Amino acid sequence: MCGSIDGVLSTGALRAHLLAARLAGPVATSREESLRSYRLFAMRDPRVTLGLDPEWGWGEGDLLRLMADKCGVSADPTHVSGPDVIDPERTLAGLDALAERLRAAAGRRVPVLLGTGHPHRLLGFYAALADALSAAGCLVLTPAQGRCVDITTRFGVRTYNLDYVRGVALVREPGAREPGSETGAHTHSPLPVRAALDGAAAAGGVLPELVIGDHGWVCGAGQLGIEAVGLADTDDPALFVGEAEGRVSVAVPLDDAVRSDYYRPLTRYVLNRACLSQ
Repeated sequence: MCGSIDGVLSTGALRAHLLAARLAGPVATSREESLRSYRLFAMRDPRVTLGLDPEWGWGEGDLLRLMADKCGVSADPTHVSGPDVIDPERTLAGLDALAERLRAAAGRRVPVLLGTGHPHRLLGFYAALADALSAAGCLVLTPAQGRCVDITTRFGVRTYNLDYVRGVALVREPGAREPGSETGAHTHSPLPVRAALDGAAAAGGVLPELVIGDHGWVCGAGQLGIEAVGLADTDDPALFVGEAEGRVSVAVPLDDAVRSDYYRPLTRYVLNRACLSQ
C-alpha cells in the first residue's frame, strides 16, 4: 500500500464518512426496491439483468442470500420494508479490490474505457480515475462519440447520443445539452457500452482491456469477456451475480445516487491505495 498523502482519509475516517453520507449503513434505496429488483432478476427481466446472461439458476432466495453476502443486506425474507442496509466493511473491501485492479491496469498500461449511467452523481468519481490512469500511461478510450443509441425506457424507445466528458462515457438526449457538458441521462442499459465497443472494433481501433463504471457498462462489458469493475447499489443484483459467476472482477457495494461531492473522499482513498495519487 502507498503511503498517506494530504487529504486522504484513513480507513476509519472513510468508514465514518460512508455512514455519515449514507453511502453505506442505512441507505436511501428501500427494501421494497431491492426485493423488487431481485424478483425481476429471477424472471430474467432485461431492465435488471443489465446485459448479463446468467449461467446459473438464480431464484429470489438465491439472490437475497447473495446480496446479504456481498452487500450486507438482511437475509431475512420477511424483512420487506424500510431502508436497505450496506455493510461499510464490505464497501471498504470493495474499494480496496477496485484499487488493486486499477494498480494492475496502470502497471501494465492497458487501454481502459470508463462509462456511467449516473452522470449527474458519479461523473466526477470516474473522471478522476480516468485522469490518474491516463497520467500512468493507460490509453483512455473514447470510441463512437456521437453515435445514436436507441434505448427502451418506460416511455418507449428513446434515441440518445453517446458522448464523453473528461474521458467518461455517458448518453444524452439529442439537443438537450451541448457536447461536453457535464449532464446526461440516467440509464441501466448495456447498449451504450455495446455501441462503444462496436465502434472501436469497426474502426479497427484499440479495444479496452478494462471497463470501469456501473449498471450496463459493467455487465455489458463483462458479458462480452472484457474485465469489468464498478459500483453497485442494493437494487443492482446483476453486478454481484456477475462477480459471483466470474464475469465481473469487482462490484463495490454503495449507494450510487448521493450527492456527487460525497464520492470525493472515496476517489482519494482508491487512488492512494492504487498508488495513482497525483
